[in-house]
Amino acid sequence: MQTKAILAQADVISVLDAAQKEADSNSWPVTIAVTDDGGHLLGLRRLDGAAPFSAEVATQKARSAALGRKETQVFEEMINGGRTAFISAPLQGLLSGGVPIIVDGHVVGAVGISGVKPEQDVQIAKAAVSAIA
Repeated sequence: MQTKAILAQADVISVLDAAQKEADSNSWPVTIAVTDDGGHLLGLRRLDGAAPFSAEVATQKARSAALGRKETQVFEEMINGGRTAFISAPLQGLLSGGVPIIVDGHVVGAVGISGVKPEQDVQIAKAAVSAIA
């Protein structure tokens, strides 16, 4: 039988804190979502000034990154590059800002950021993931 790493609550808090530190240092009002490897929400933090809508978007970005096992920017670029049929995929967060958390070569979860420009969402997400991966 195989075993796998999972995100503990302490890991989730580390990811949320690292993301908030990056967002705060740039005065970016965002929502941060962390999911497990199955896309199930483990933690959510909506910073002051972040639009309520961003909570759902961040969650869906994290879910898509976890289930797709890749950054959601890949999906957005695929669609923008002409593969519009991918819009019908059963995922909702196909925009930049979702990044998988990879430990020992396996996806253990993901982080999704929503609230600022796409490249800024990605910057925050990568800072968050670097806290534990």
